[in-house]
Amino acid sequence: MTGDLAAATAPMLRVDGVGKSFRGLKAVQAVSFEVPRRGIVALIGPNGAGKTTTFNLIAGAMRPDTGRVFLEGRDITGLRPDRICHAGIGRTFQLVKPFGELSVEDNVIVGALRGTHDVGAARRQSAKILALLGLDDKAGLPAHSLTLPDRKRLEVARALATQPKLLLLDEVMAGLRPMEVDRMVATLRSLNEETGMTILLIEHVMRAVMALSHWVVVLNYGEKICEGTPGEVTSDPRVLECYLGDEAL
Repeated sequence: MTGDLAAATAPMLRVDGVGKSFRGLKAVQAVSFEVPRRGIVALIGPNGAGKTTTFNLIAGAMRPDTGRVFLEGRDITGLRPDRICHAGIGRTFQLVKPFGELSVEDNVIVGALRGTHDVGAARRQSAKILALLGLDDKAGLPAHSLTLPDRKRLEVARALATQPKLLLLDEVMAGLRPMEVDRMVATLRSLNEETGMTILLIEHVMRAVMALSHWVVVLNYGEKICEGTPGEVTSDPRVLECYLGDEAL
C-alpha cells in the first residue's frame, strides 16, 4: 500500500497505548482509541479521569511516556503544538483565555494567519467563521466584554480559523444553559455534516454527548473502561457506577 493510499484509508486519529505519569502518578494508562474521518467521538469520564491529559498528549502540549499518536496514519507523537497545528489539529481549552484587549474579529484573525500571510484573506475567513458561530454582530467588541457563552463560541471560532482536519473541543458546553447547549450542538452538527469536520470532544453535559456524538470513549482513573455508541455506553454498568450513577438514579 502506498503512503498516499495508506493515509487516505487510515482513521483521522489513532491513539495507540498512550500513557503519562506525573511523579509516579499514572494520569493516563495504555489508552487506545480511534476517531474515524468525518466522525464525532466523545471522551467522557469523571473529573480526574485523564481526559484533558489525553488531549494534551494528542495536541503536543505533553509528550507521552508510552504509546504513539497518529494523524491520518502519520506518527505525530511528541511533535511541538505548532507542528501539530500545522499537521491539521485545532483545539480549544477548558479555561477560555482570548486576547482580551483585541476585538473578537482580531482574535479569530490571529488563528486564520496560521494558513496565510494575507491579512485580507484572514479577515474574510474570520468573517465567515464568526457568522457561522453567531458572533458576527460582536466582531468589533473587545473579547473581554463577551459573556461566557460567547467566549465559548469565540474559543471554537479561534480553533476553526486554523483550518483543522480534526477539532479537539475541551468542555465547550460547560456552564452553558440548556438552550445555549442546544445551539452549540446544532452548530457543531452542522459543521460536521456540511464540511466533513472530524470532532473529538471532552464533555460532561450528557444531553450534548447523546445528541451529538457517534461514538463514546469512557475513561476512569486514567484507563479506558469501555467504548461504544452513546446508548451502549450509558447503559454499561461500569459507566453507571463510575460516572453516571447520580444522574441515572
